[in-house]
Amino acid sequence: MNPDFPMTRRGAAASLLALAAAPALAPGSAKAAMQSYTVVGKVERLDPALDALIDADAPVEQVLDGFTWSEGPVWVGGKDGFLLVSDVPANKIMSWSPARGGAVWLSPSGYAGPETISLREAGSNGLILARGGLVIGDSGNRCVSFIDLKTQKKTVLASSFDGKRLNSPNDLVLARDGAIYFTDPPWGLKGDWSSPYRQTEYSGVYRLGTDNVLTMIDKTIEPNGVGLSPDGRTLYATDRKSGWVAWDLDAKGAPTARRQLVDRAATGIDGGDGLKVDRAGNLWASSKDGISIFTPAGKRIGIIRADDVISNCELAADGHLYMSSNHRVIRIKVKARKLAA
Repeated sequence: MNPDFPMTRRGAAASLLALAAAPALAPGSAKAAMQSYTVVGKVERLDPALDALIDADAPVEQVLDGFTWSEGPVWVGGKDGFLLVSDVPANKIMSWSPARGGAVWLSPSGYAGPETISLREAGSNGLILARGGLVIGDSGNRCVSFIDLKTQKKTVLASSFDGKRLNSPNDLVLARDGAIYFTDPPWGLKGDWSSPYRQTEYSGVYRLGTDNVLTMIDKTIEPNGVGLSPDGRTLYATDRKSGWVAWDLDAKGAPTARRQLVDRAATGIDGGDGLKVDRAGNLWASSKDGISIFTPAGKRIGIIRADDVISNCELAADGHLYMSSNHRVIRIKVKARKLAA
């Protein structure tokens, strides 16, 4: 989550309860087949290279509403699979599919203990498929956790570094070798960057090895979204201070150099939250404009604009880009495809 994007909190609890109680649509039913969606945005084409990734006239559609603040969408399964999305302040993970609609998948998704004054957001944040299940930025528990998709049993993978608690793990990406890179800004804590509950003076970008050993990638930026190039040798992150940065990685996944990929001051692109990288190496990155589409060299070739802010996105197996957009989930049909897990 990025408080640079103002949240709208409109009766979210009641809306979520209504979604959970609503009858599911049977796959292939007439009602499901005839379902239509409200158009809430459009594409802005900045370069002809965009045509290979998305049609400029493709509509942005709203598919699910009722969130307090939606985050971290991940698609589970093939083209007939389903979407999972965090509602971070509401401490829930919602599920959605065209056939079955929306429902509460897990509650609480994060912190489940007694009320505490330290937390600003108690739920899960970023979600990825890894290690045979779901791995989450467990903001409320200040850790990275694994959730079994069948039993929903949670296991903590990492909660501290050098003897100090993590802040509130946010976004994650899976590497080819099974390692997980994640960012650890303090958005989940009361006071966020000035929070008295922080145990570190930095907000790290980390590598979680398959042995669950944490190593530091960088502690000098203010990170949010994170992604990897198709060959696994470039790591990207959104930096609250400067825009988007990239690290060259060696064969063991350690950084060898860092560079500025997109300079916020030079380009005038404001804000920034989650991001995804497609098979061709293009970045689909949240900004205050919507989703900015950058080439691997950092050139912006298009923008997906909506009538509300967008925090994160997911390239799904059903051919759509799903976007968490404040109190809802929206989508657009795309030609780009996600990196194979």
